[in-house]
Amino acid sequence: MRGPDVPAKALDARALAALAANPGCARRAILDGAGVDKARLASALGAPSGFGQSQFALTRGNAFEAKVKADGGAELLRLAHARLDPGAEPPEGAAVPDLTAHGPEGRTARTSLALREATQAGGWTLLDHPMLALDVAGSLAFLEPDAVVVHPDGSWSVVEIKSFPMLDGSADPAKVGAAARQAAVYVLALEDVAARLDPAPVVRHRILLVCPKDFSNLPAARAVDVRKQRAVTARQLTRLTRIEEIAETLPEGTCFAPDRGAEELTAAVAAVPATYAPECLSACELAFHCRECSREEGAVTRLGRPLRAELGGLTTVEDVLAAARGEQGDPDDPAVAALRRATALRAEALASAQALADTASADAAHREVAPCP
Repeated sequence: MRGPDVPAKALDARALAALAANPGCARRAILDGAGVDKARLASALGAPSGFGQSQFALTRGNAFEAKVKADGGAELLRLAHARLDPGAEPPEGAAVPDLTAHGPEGRTARTSLALREATQAGGWTLLDHPMLALDVAGSLAFLEPDAVVVHPDGSWSVVEIKSFPMLDGSADPAKVGAAARQAAVYVLALEDVAARLDPAPVVRHRILLVCPKDFSNLPAARAVDVRKQRAVTARQLTRLTRIEEIAETLPEGTCFAPDRGAEELTAAVAAVPATYAPECLSACELAFHCRECSREEGAVTRLGRPLRAELGGLTTVEDVLAAARGEQGDPDDPAVAALRRATALRAEALASAQALADTASADAAHREVAPCP
């Protein structure tokens, strides 16, 4: 589906978190499941995406991560001890196993073995860029967290290293929330690994978020509880339609290769239903294309999910305006009744404003013709 000789784009935790936030979007599900590069596809469709990090931000983030993990991750483990497990023994002489292996499957197996060995050995262990696997709607996704820490009691914790600053001990709530949703995906993948061990180790639901302190390059950390994000992500991923079921509904020969013509690609993309919402602009490379399609269709989802939920069966802007004017819709429908009430109030307000404007105009005209005393 992604085209011959086109390498698959890996499905990472950020993409999974975005997919879980919009489980009704079959378009994103099939494209991610097939490993399609949505950024290249968006450019081929004539709607290039502005989504993603700049090269400067990536370079800065990599430099900061290298600083945090220097000296065998001594500073990172010190922060994990202070923020997550202060009652444990200090992380001196922690193990940092080699996780290199051939291919993602090999790295996943090597990570599982390292986690098992670290759990049995006790003490502190730092896994630098382990590889985890998670089944998503019938498609296997390989995930690579920044780090995983194994505590002396055998429990596991996810570490997220970000380049946005932590000012006076707090960071941008929106960015912290995005990091928590991403970490929740790693927690789910770790739980799958833990479930295969006997006894199953505890996967902690408090992750370690490491950021630059204030405006320096020094690391600061805080514990973030991701229980809510984990529960929501697990529920949404379970609701995803299996990739095979979506693929069976597509026309024979559907292909999303970026070297195809724009007309052919547009038809291929249109064959998969999408569920666009304004939140897609910050989470999906195809958001601009889907927004334009949503505008052409007059769909109310482009105005936001809360509004769409309030309007019930009124799915297009044309239907909403017709219901508000009394041209269609069931008067007993709460959404239709609210729209007609709002229309009446608007007409009343406009009439009052027009009356005030007419009065003011008449008074001004009277003052112009009145004789001077």
